[in-house]
Amino acid sequence: MKPTPKYQSINVLFVKSQRESVIQEVVFQKKGKPKMTDLTSIEISTKEAQQVASLSGGVEGLLKTLPSVNSNTELSSQYMVRGGNYDENLIYINDIEIYRPFLIRNSLQEGMSIINPDMVQAINFSAGGFEAKYGDKMSSSLNIYYRQPTKLELSGEASLIGGRLTAGMASKDKKFTALFSGRYRNTNLVLKTLNEDSDFNPLYIDFQSYLNYKINEKWDVSFIGYFSKNDYQMVPKMKEVEFGSILMPMKLNVYYNGQEDDQYKNMMGTASVNFKPNKKWLFTLDNFAYQNREREYYSIASGYMLQAFDPKTQEPMVSYDIGGQIDHARNDLLVRTYGTQFKTRFSPDVNTDYEIGFKFEKENLKDFTNEWQLVDSIGYSTPRDWTNPGTLDPSQLKLRFHIAGANHIQPTRMSGYAQYSKKFFWGENRVFVNAGVRASHWDFNNETIFSPRAQFAVKPNWDLDMLFKLSGGIYYQSPFYKEIKDLDGNFNPNIKSQRSIQAILSNDFEFKMVERPFKLTTEVYYKKLDHLIPYYLDNVRIRYSGQNNADGYAYGIDTRLFGEFVPGVDSWVSASYARVYENIEGQGYIPRPTDPRFRFSMFYQDYMPKFPSMRVNLTLVYASGLPTGTPIAVDANGKPDFSAPYQFQSTLPSYKRVDIGLSKVFIDQKDNKVAGGFWSNFKELTLGVQIFNAFNILNTVANQWVTDVQTGYSYPVPVRLTGRFFNVKLDFKL
Repeated sequence: MKPTPKYQSINVLFVKSQRESVIQEVVFQKKGKPKMTDLTSIEISTKEAQQVASLSGGVEGLLKTLPSVNSNTELSSQYMVRGGNYDENLIYINDIEIYRPFLIRNSLQEGMSIINPDMVQAINFSAGGFEAKYGDKMSSSLNIYYRQPTKLELSGEASLIGGRLTAGMASKDKKFTALFSGRYRNTNLVLKTLNEDSDFNPLYIDFQSYLNYKINEKWDVSFIGYFSKNDYQMVPKMKEVEFGSILMPMKLNVYYNGQEDDQYKNMMGTASVNFKPNKKWLFTLDNFAYQNREREYYSIASGYMLQAFDPKTQEPMVSYDIGGQIDHARNDLLVRTYGTQFKTRFSPDVNTDYEIGFKFEKENLKDFTNEWQLVDSIGYSTPRDWTNPGTLDPSQLKLRFHIAGANHIQPTRMSGYAQYSKKFFWGENRVFVNAGVRASHWDFNNETIFSPRAQFAVKPNWDLDMLFKLSGGIYYQSPFYKEIKDLDGNFNPNIKSQRSIQAILSNDFEFKMVERPFKLTTEVYYKKLDHLIPYYLDNVRIRYSGQNNADGYAYGIDTRLFGEFVPGVDSWVSASYARVYENIEGQGYIPRPTDPRFRFSMFYQDYMPKFPSMRVNLTLVYASGLPTGTPIAVDANGKPDFSAPYQFQSTLPSYKRVDIGLSKVFIDQKDNKVAGGFWSNFKELTLGVQIFNAFNILNTVANQWVTDVQTGYSYPVPVRLTGRFFNVKLDFKL
């Protein structure tokens, strides 16, 4: 098996001439990859993103093995970074910001990520302290660049949970290139491993295109088109959950009536023009439009029986609780965004870059919400007080909560940035500097924010190959649909941006071990948080309070050992410890719902030396449980009460998972030529088996709280994730 070539986004070699004072530079960069100036960014292998065994998506599945990234569900492509939540991450495709669905409340509903690994050429990820040209989010930035094919190509995959087909072409003169891809996914078989009797039909399809035309040496134009449709249908029937402890074993039986029918449709189009008059100047004009149409409809009635068992005899005890609830929602959302952005880069020499950009966006949000829940147990309804059976209660029957609203806004958002990058010698040491500032204004809340950011790195002239980096600045979480929506279901025009003041210190140490290359990265960070909007996390839904009434802080340490544990292929081991706290209205500091604590993960690749066509990749994750198990109290008006976490704290069990991918390469024309016959048309042909959740560990994504009417005690009933599942897939390239 041939070793995998190593590429970094920018690998710089400085040469100081003895006769000249001018510093020259040689840049090793894979052909066609964009120039990267962000010192906090790391490059993720596109090949490994295609091969990793992951239910959530190739790119995001690989990201979740990094020390700074956390997730407690395998069914979601969303992730949390250094104590931030799902909404605090920037995602770009070819420098255009993209959006995820907003109404998703359950990881079963998600479908697939917009990022198609077959179309990707470069993946760059920053876990914080990123440069000024990236937008106003507090946690991370993920920038994806799609590739341009050089000739006619066709590739695809077929498996038990879906498939994809990708076609590429290029004209003879290479001036025109086109890349098309379609994907289909249905996780019904995976969801059957859940410990419940339900009929699932989660259907996801998407189509993407990337077209390029090079007019001449100075001008080129490109277009990205995207359409996705996600239909989630679920008819629950019955669920049985055993929980509790050895001293108090419990069982919950739930019987359902009703169904859920959700639809999510996304469309995006981007037309870009690049003008490069010479080697020093580059001008880019991007015009984009995005539409997200979401509908969440469900009416589900459920009745439950909660029963305890004798810890010695395991016989059911006489006492038990019976109750039920009705969950109802008719939620509709339409998000339209269109605009233009202009960027220019001036590079007077190979070591210096000046960059300026401006962006104009027009937003159209139509939101209609009607969501309520009725809870009943032996004839009483919460938050109504319990009365003795047979006693009449003339008070009005109350819903546990009711959120309703009809909102329509059409705000305008403008932003701009300017930044400076420089590489130079400081004595015998190599120095990298990146500094800039961005500003943004949103006329919905009439707020203008300024965000200065800076990065500094030095590579000492030591025998040890080390690089030290310091980065940070002021990062804002500019509010959008979720943040501006209060607990009444209305948009709050007085909401302001959340703010994070960050400082990150890191060290890269490259060395050889057993004659193979390795790299140890260590990062420590601190974030001062203010103007925070409290939220609670239920499964993957984040519901904000709609008020800037909290502050907080976060700190942590991340480490990753990257290298060739097996000759020729890259693997890594990651570990981190992090905490994030908030103080709501001066009540004191408590962990936020995304407090990560300890996390260990690994991505490992191997092959059989005598049979290199037999390959394996493994992902392993252990993460401390999130403090999202706290029951949210409801006040007299049926609204969530954010004082509840101060009265009661609960933590979910730790998240543990191992996924394994086994494959047999039958054809690989790079290593083993196949001459003549039908099979010579294939460049690659691989048959694989994926073992998801190899040890069948039933992880918990959230708690369902069931109240004992006699004692008033609330029992945390775990909401389990998927069990072990074997997937068979066939990959080919023509």
